[in-house]
Amino acid sequence: MSTPLIEKYVQAFFQTLAMVSVSAFIAITLGLVLAVVLTVTAPRNLYPRPRFHKALSIVVNICRAIPFIILLVALLPVTRFIVGTTLGTWAAVVPLAANLIPFYARIAQVSLNDVDGGLIEAARAMGCKRWHIVRHVLLPEALPGIIGGMTVSVIAMVNASAMAGAVGAGGLGDLAIRYGYERYETRVMFEVIVILIALVSVIQFVGERLARRVDHRR
Repeated sequence: MSTPLIEKYVQAFFQTLAMVSVSAFIAITLGLVLAVVLTVTAPRNLYPRPRFHKALSIVVNICRAIPFIILLVALLPVTRFIVGTTLGTWAAVVPLAANLIPFYARIAQVSLNDVDGGLIEAARAMGCKRWHIVRHVLLPEALPGIIGGMTVSVIAMVNASAMAGAVGAGGLGDLAIRYGYERYETRVMFEVIVILIALVSVIQFVGERLARRVDHRR
């Protein structure tokens, strides 16, 4: 393999890492906040606001239903406003994060809903404030599921970043399309697939280890 091509692999790999890490940080942070709001405002929960909960739930469902490639195009004006351009690695962060926020919010919400209601009632009986219950009971008890959801979400973002690369975002997807597809260099396509499989495997391994480490029920 020639040195210039190796440099392209390295550059594309780090572009993918940058896209995924920054997008995942934004999406997971905002998605977790959204999940907590959805959970605590549900009927018979800590801050029951049924109408607000229903309206927010509908908005999340609508956002989740939009395919990534359509969202990518629809958010071009927003991306240009925030980043100043619609091309390149950092421009891809906006649609990638926007795509994953509702996805991760639903996953985290499921984990929060699975927390034993008896623990929440016990905390209430002890006089804990609602915010303290969220911080010291709800989030710690749901942490293994929250981390498991992070793992699934980051892997989904790796896949989406490859798709974003095909429309000018750079990264491994861009390399596979430009060399593997447009120049008929099948070897490049195969090697990019191997790199993506290795990257996803590492993320899955680290995520599972972290989830097991924080799971005190085991």
